[in-house]
Amino acid sequence: MRKLFATLVFCLFSGLAVADELPSSAPLFAATLNDLDDKPVALERYKGKPLVVNFWARWCGPCRAEIPELIKFRAAHKGKIEVLGIGIEDKAEPAKEFAKAYDMDYPVFVAKEKGIPLMQALGNTKAGLPYTLFIDRNGQVIQKKMGIVKKADFDAIQDALLKK
Repeated sequence: MRKLFATLVFCLFSGLAVADELPSSAPLFAATLNDLDDKPVALERYKGKPLVVNFWARWCGPCRAEIPELIKFRAAHKGKIEVLGIGIEDKAEPAKEFAKAYDMDYPVFVAKEKGIPLMQALGNTKAGLPYTLFIDRNGQVIQKKMGIVKKADFDAIQDALLKK
């Protein structure tokens, strides 16, 4: 009985450790999503660059709230860190109008039917929004965040993103 209990406890804690692991970025770089002109773009083109990858949707209030911080962060690190927006959207035109209205000056993609499976493959098993990944130049996910990304989050991660 004691052995069974010890094994159960080990399995529970092992499961917790696995749940906290950071996902591989491989599904992101393997994906091809459409840009706001509805043209396909292979995301492997962003490999080798530090990235902030933000999943959002037009109907998501917290997503709207964090856009100004994403814009400021990109401007502060222009040419050093790229911000990518991946809209959980079905059509490019409404996403394009939204991106224009919110001054989203970073690359924005429309995930269509690939969005939720891609988020899940990248560690967001519940498919909640907003969801942000921080990926270093080696393609390693170094942090993930469910919920609004704030200035303090960017301040805490920027040095790790810029490491060579």
